[in-house]
This record gives sequence, structure tokens and C-alpha cells, in this order.
Amino acid sequence: MRQIANYSIPMMVLGLTALAVHGRAGAQTRELATQGELLDRVVAIVNDGVVLNSDLDAQVDSVSERLRQQKLELPPQNVLRQQVLERLVLQEIQMQRATHAGVKVSDEMLNSALQDVAKRNGITLTQLPEALAHQGVDYAEYREEIRKEMMLQMLRQRDVLQHISVTPREIDQFLEKQAKAPSERNEYNVSHILIAVGQEASPAQQEAAGKRAQEVYERARSGEDFAKLAVAYSNSQTALEGGALGWRKGGELPTFLAETIARLKPGEVSEPLRTPTGYHIIRLNEVRGGTEAAVENQVHVRHILMKTNELADDATVRGKLEALRERILKGEDFAAVAQVTSQDPGSAAEGGDLGWSGPGTFAPEFEQAIAPLNDGDISEPFHTQYGWHIAQMLGHRRFDNSDEIKRRQAMEAIRASKADEETELWLRRMRDEAYVEYKS
Repeated sequence: MRQIANYSIPMMVLGLTALAVHGRAGAQTRELATQGELLDRVVAIVNDGVVLNSDLDAQVDSVSERLRQQKLELPPQNVLRQQVLERLVLQEIQMQRATHAGVKVSDEMLNSALQDVAKRNGITLTQLPEALAHQGVDYAEYREEIRKEMMLQMLRQRDVLQHISVTPREIDQFLEKQAKAPSERNEYNVSHILIAVGQEASPAQQEAAGKRAQEVYERARSGEDFAKLAVAYSNSQTALEGGALGWRKGGELPTFLAETIARLKPGEVSEPLRTPTGYHIIRLNEVRGGTEAAVENQVHVRHILMKTNELADDATVRGKLEALRERILKGEDFAAVAQVTSQDPGSAAEGGDLGWSGPGTFAPEFEQAIAPLNDGDISEPFHTQYGWHIAQMLGHRRFDNSDEIKRRQAMEAIRASKADEETELWLRRMRDEAYVEYKS
């Protein structure tokens, strides 16, 4: 059950303007004129799917507009188009994998995500279509873009994040290192360029990638705009954001980058660093001091989880949980019911007990549902990406245990540091295994 803490939807934290630019990517023209003039064409075949020129044009326009808003110099048009095309190819590969794996985003999950977007922009969900329309964004297309983004997040959670493990020894080593290096508690604003090397790359291809990385490093060190170089040359998923990784706590930096970044001063660029995914060039933009909490509010909750399947849709599962809730309110033991009915393998045997937990332990939807509960209260059924839940609040406390907090923070930091590299490896494997044919 603890894995539900790792899910988030980056799209939700953006403003409507940024979202609107992304939403335009759904605009397509795929019809033939009455005279028979072809209005679209295939620019890449990806396994059993395609990338259309209209998608490519829309994305290039979107990225160009965003880069201009950020006052970043645009690379040559052919370079930008190739970068965008490669991103679309990777997105198509991931969407195909999500479809084959049965990853789905229900309308209820989608509406919840859109409601969060609206709330962050100070409007209601019913006002969102009009707000988007004022920016030239079609609401139906925008919904599908958000649905796609959520599917890719769920796929990454399924294929990558939930398989990342952290051992007690790793936590001990992390804390030992942190004790010797106080700077690990700082936050770092980092940008990054990846010159990818495929797992099956020949010696000649590896050598060529090394030379390219060295060339890009020399240009960055000599003062050329790092963000522009990232847009033009990086193979990372952050390339079209100018390579920006954003602010990261010291322990949340990708493991292979931490020691390199610790040696850099703000504004400095590292020499190329070789890893299984390729050559990495790092720029440290800024550093700021971090704080470490020692006391926190904790809650003790238990829950029952039920999942949808081919025979039970959202409405059916929600109805079952409502019936279970009524039985418990009438006197049945929550733990006994959870042991028999809950589909959470991590807590069912314990009667659904999740133990004492601090802020950020659970998925946002879960924390939002339990926040208003008093001790003994049972929630109405609610949904997260893991399924449908009812939860009972068992207690609240103020907890001061620095060692436990430090170990949990260390575990979360190690998982975060592993996630970037594991995701890049996962994407490279899928890309290497896919059939891709570019059409001129």
C-alpha cells in the first residue's frame, strides 16, 4: 500500500497558459479535401502505429512558443523538428505499451484530475472549458491530452517506480554520507544534457557519442547557452525544457550525479559522465539551504481496497464498498471485513492497518479523503489510481522521532534518486526494441 505515495500528475501543477500550449498538440487535420488534396501524411511508423505530420507541426509550434516565452533562443528548425519527432516516437511507444498492458484512466479519475487543475487556477471545473476556449484550446482535446498524460504516469508507476527497492543498508549508507556532508541537505537547481548510447551500440557508435558529448561540453563550458544546447542535442526527456531538472534536495538528485554536483559551483558545467544510458553533462544553476523537520503530525488509518476488472466497473465496485461501509457502521468489525475483502496485499492480512503515517505518505487523493475524518470515522468510497477505498481513522498524534523521520526521508530520497536513471534506462530499452521507420 505504501507505493501509493509516489504518484503525482505533473500536468496539474501548471498554469492554464502552459497547459493550453500543450493542449494544442491534439489539434489535427486528417481529412481529404473534396478535390482529393492530401492534408496530412505519416512522418514515422512506430511498431503498429504512426506519427502524423500534423501532430509534429502542432508540437513544434507548441514547443517554439514555450521556448520564446521562456526567452530561450530557438535551435535551427530542422534540429527542433527532429527532437520533437523523437519525443513523439517515444510517446507513441509508451502509449502502445500502456494500451497492451490494459492501463486505463476512467472518466471519474480524469474528472478528479481536471477538478484539481481548475482549483489550482482559481476556477471551478464547470468554468474550465470556457477558460480554455478563451486561449483557443478545445476542451475535448484537452481532456484527452490529460488522460494520455495520466496513462503515461500510471505506466511509469507500474513498470518502473514500483520495482525500485531500497535496502536498510542503502539507508544506513545514505545517512552516514549525509552526516559527513551537510551540503547534502541543500537544494540544487540543475540542468542536464544526455547524449544517449544504445545498449546495442557498436564501438564506432559509442566513440561518436563520446566525441559529441565532449563537443557539447566544450561549447557549454565556453559560455554557450546550456538550455539551447539541451534543446538541440540532449536525448533526455527534459531536452525540450532546456534540460531543466528543477529544484531537487541533495538526496533526491540522481545517484550517479550527486557526487559530481557536489563538486560544482553555481554556473559551472561538469565534464561528460558515462553511465549505462550514455554521456551526461551537468550544469549547476543555483544552490539554496534546506531545512529538516523533526516533529510532524501523524495519522493512524486502515482501509479496504477493491479494484475494477472486466466483470466489475467503477459503479459496481463503489456499490460494494458502500455496502461494506454500512455493515461496519452497523457493528461488524472493520479488520475482519478487510481481511476477507480487501485487495491490498500489503495490508489485508493486518485488517487493512496502514500504521502511523506522516504527511506525504499516501497519494494526494487518499490524503484528501482522510483529512476531514475524526477518530473512528469511516470515509465514503473514494478513488485513487490503485482502485476504490474506504478508510477508517484510528488516531492522530504529534510525533517527534528524528531517527525514524530521517530514515523515511532517506528512503524517499534514495527512491527519487534512482527513479530518473531507471526511467531513462526503461525508455532506452523500449526505444531500442521498437520498430521505427522515419518517412521523409
